Amino acid sequence: MDLLNTLVDKGLRRELPTREEALAVLATSDDELLDVVTAAGKVRRQWFGRRVKLNYLVNLKSGLCPEDCSYCSQRLGSKAEILKYTWLKPEEASQAAAAGVAGGAKRVCLVASGRGPTDRDVDRVGKTIEAIKEQNEGIEVCACLGLLSDGQAERLKDAGADAYNHNLNTSEATYGQITKTHTYADRVDTVQRAHAAGLSACSGLIAGMGESDEDLVDVVYSLRELDPDSVPVNFLIPFEGTPLAKEWNLTPQRCLRILAMVRFVCPDVEVRLAGGREVHLRSMQPLALHLVNSIFLGDYLTSEGQAGQADLDMIADAGFEVEGAGTTTLPTHRADAAAAPAAAGGCGSHGGGASLCGPSGAADSAEAADCGSACGGCSGHAEPVAAAPSRVEPGEVRSDLVSVRRRGAGTDIAPNA
Repeated sequence: MDLLNTLVDKGLRRELPTREEALAVLATSDDELLDVVTAAGKVRRQWFGRRVKLNYLVNLKSGLCPEDCSYCSQRLGSKAEILKYTWLKPEEASQAAAAGVAGGAKRVCLVASGRGPTDRDVDRVGKTIEAIKEQNEGIEVCACLGLLSDGQAERLKDAGADAYNHNLNTSEATYGQITKTHTYADRVDTVQRAHAAGLSACSGLIAGMGESDEDLVDVVYSLRELDPDSVPVNFLIPFEGTPLAKEWNLTPQRCLRILAMVRFVCPDVEVRLAGGREVHLRSMQPLALHLVNSIFLGDYLTSEGQAGQADLDMIADAGFEVEGAGTTTLPTHRADAAAAPAAAGGCGSHGGGASLCGPSGAADSAEAADCGSACGGCSGHAEPVAAAPSRVEPGEVRSDLVSVRRRGAGTDIAPNA
């Protein structure tokens, strides 16, 4: 296909596709699906080789959120039977993180439900970051605490945080349909605060909430303009007890097309396969590894994920390798830009994400959640589950698919890592 050849050429040059080209990827047929995956896979391998970065979620505070995000099991008024607990102690969070690190995770994502942290909460998370880094040399820590106010991003950076997650989730035009208690602009502001503080910005989306192809392209182009280092792609699981409980809109094929579109628009960014992969991709998860270069290991915030060992087996069986702790995830040009955020940037280099530019070298071959509430978390409420039986029809309620997390952080039961 001429379209795919054009997109591969642009991806290898880090050049932004046109909106029409991005929409055309989403409109391809199932007969063309493997061609789409192959094309996007060339771009993925150019910048990330066959490495897969593992990330691990620790839910510091579960439920009890005052925000009204329609997709979230922790939202105000949610009837979902999830774990509810207040802040974990630093030593408890460190112990929870150790399970993921033992499974090969190189980044720990610390997530707390709520609109945003108080200054006391930032101090508490700072102590947790210190405890985790004392026990795990070289581990990356990403905080996901909601909307940030003045000085909080800088304090998290000083406390040892490497990154901050806050997802845009959907397009600006449709954001008001899923959340009323904060705005799309609030989320953009928090991502910009993380950038300005020198934190690696992590921001992504949730697909499957009834949005159009145009909405998906809009939010991915907005992410490209914000220029985060990592883009988690969540697939909504319509959690019983939430307003979107009947939104079963995704197929494995559509999920793969969405991931391919994200890869073409954000060619040199860490694209993370996040919540909902087990339910919506099912047996086609290995194909997604040709598009993404990062996944979450084991369980999520309020739901169970695929067993950690099953994730590791899937990666190996598909011919990929787990990214080591001593390896730099981002291609050289992005890693250099992250180390010097004030430097002028080209496409995908913090400050020129939407501009066009020519090639500047591939990744070094040797190194080559959304929590759903205002916390904008790392994938946790596009709820994934342990097993996905038969294909479901749009609008059909399948509460049997949702396996609520009853283990790991905040419980006395070992995690599924």
